[in-house]
Amino acid sequence: MTPILSLHNIDVTEFLAVLDTCEGNVFLVTNEGDKLNLKSKLSQLVGLTKLIEGGKILEASIFCENKSDESKMFRFNFFGNAKDAKAG
Repeated sequence: MTPILSLHNIDVTEFLAVLDTCEGNVFLVTNEGDKLNLKSKLSQLVGLTKLIEGGKILEASIFCENKSDESKMFRFNFFGNAKDAKAG
């Protein structure tokens, strides 16, 4: 898998809203090599707390198994909100 995008300064609430609309597995990989399946609520709770500082994800890469999910994540990264990420 190759990363579809790198996230920087992402609003966590909006990010989770987009994740809830994804159909396939979405993985977050840190610079340290940690790989979390973000479709799992347990991974979201445990893993995101290590990446969050002041309510923002500092830096990580996203991998999606589903092409339509890749598109949602790309739009979210570009527009920065869940509403625009789900459009189109």
